Amino acid sequence: MTILVTGAAGFIGFHVSRALLARGEAVLGIDNLNDYYPVSLKRDRIAELQRAGGNFRFREVDFADDAAFDAAMADEPVDAIVHLGAQAGVRYSIENPRAYVRSNVAGHLNLLELGRARKVRHLVYASTSSVYGANADLPFRVEDRTDRPVSLYAATKRADELMSETYAHLYRLPLTGLRFFTVYGPWGRPDMAMWLFTKAILAGEPIRVFNHGLMRRDFTHIDDIVAGVLAALDNPPPDDGNAKPGGSIAPHRLYNIGNSRSEELGRLIELLEQACGKKAIRDDQPMQPGDVPETFADVSAIERDLGFEPKTPLDIGVPRFVDWYRAYTAS
Repeated sequence: MTILVTGAAGFIGFHVSRALLARGEAVLGIDNLNDYYPVSLKRDRIAELQRAGGNFRFREVDFADDAAFDAAMADEPVDAIVHLGAQAGVRYSIENPRAYVRSNVAGHLNLLELGRARKVRHLVYASTSSVYGANADLPFRVEDRTDRPVSLYAATKRADELMSETYAHLYRLPLTGLRFFTVYGPWGRPDMAMWLFTKAILAGEPIRVFNHGLMRRDFTHIDDIVAGVLAALDNPPPDDGNAKPGGSIAPHRLYNIGNSRSEELGRLIELLEQACGKKAIRDDQPMQPGDVPETFADVSAIERDLGFEPKTPLDIGVPRFVDWYRAYTAS
């Protein structure tokens, strides 16, 4: 069986691909290697996958370009899809909105079309906690309203969920959408707080602390994210007419994947200071447009259905990231 992983050179796509290879799956990874952050990091991830052994192949292609994507997939066997590729980042969506509609909306449609044409056994795709907007009811549940996004990024991801519901209804395509909560860990993204703070603290430079630090996040270690993705992939939603998490009666489920703990931003900074052996220089800033003050995942649905349970607390995950960061940047 061949599993197509989009965004294989990205943070989560890399880790999911590596886990699939470790259990003996054939993985076809695709990525367009765009320059949203340094391409060298993406190439290093692909090189790591190629060194890992197993049945891994990589193709550089933009899944938002229908003609190029269709041509690249024409002779490729695809039995299941893990669609993790996207234009990420809340703040960047304010600067470059068209990139989000192209990648996250048009691109998602192209994956749905591939899944429909190949009659794949399951298509698992990445959504985001950002779809909850400024929801004040905590923790966030998959049943909560998601029609008030506060960023274009969130709006495009909610559009993905709605398009997926349509394809599940019309074509009975089994789909699972996963709302990720603030993912961090080794091989992470340079635009995220964990990387930015670590880099600045080690260099003795200020860290920008938004909303004057009055922020809380459900920080989720990459190992827990991968465990949730694989559990979802292995359990396609049944086409039984029963209501599923998210409300669908088609073969379409929505799950939160989080650590199920809302941590103060100050706690993250303290743990980074301990791991780095240096105090942070804080540059307090106001809340950024598109941001929300708190996220907190209710994971009861995926825990009940798939046995998911987060295992990596922040005080364990932060030192792991700092250790990796030191080793990677020293090489």
